[in-house]
Amino acid sequence: MNAIIEANKYVELTYKVVDQKTRQVLTQVEFPLGYVHGVTEILSPRVIEALEGKSEGDVIDVHIDCNDIYGPRDEALVVIEAVENVPEAYREVGTAILMENDNGKTKSFLVTRVDARTVTIDGNNPLCGREVIFKLEIVMVRDATDEEIRHGGKVEAAPDLSNCRAVPV
Repeated sequence: MNAIIEANKYVELTYKVVDQKTRQVLTQVEFPLGYVHGVTEILSPRVIEALEGKSEGDVIDVHIDCNDIYGPRDEALVVIEAVENVPEAYREVGTAILMENDNGKTKSFLVTRVDARTVTIDGNNPLCGREVIFKLEIVMVRDATDEEIRHGGKVEAAPDLSNCRAVPV
C-alpha cells in the first residue's frame, strides 16, 4: 500500500502551471521538487491542500484564480521606457530588476518586452490576472526523517572535499 500525503511525510513531485485560457505552459518543474508536508510551504496553500491524502503515482489538476493570490493586475506598475534610457544590461526579456521607491521599499520588476524603440518593465506578478491549472505528478511519498522535519526538506551529506586542492587564481 502506498503512503499517503499527510503531515510529516516527505513528498517529491513534478508539476507544470498551464494558463487555463491559452493552454500555454507557463512554468514546468521536471526535476522532482521535495518538501516535508505540513512543514514547508513551497506551493500555494490551495495546492498543498489538494495534495493532502494523495499518494505516489497520483496525478492531479488544481485550478487556481491567481487574482486570489496576487490580486488584480495594476497597470500603474507597467513602465514603458525609451530604449536609450534603459541600461544595456536591462534590455533583455526576462531580466529581473529590483527597484526602490522614495521610502526605501523595494519591488521586483520584470522586463516583458523589448523592441527597437522601447523597453517594457512590469511590476505585476507574471500570474496576475490569470486562471491557471497546476498539473502535479506525485513521484514519491515516505515518512520524513527527524532531520528532514527540522529542515523542511531532504538533507544530504556535504560533498567530501578532503582530496581537493586549492588552485591559485
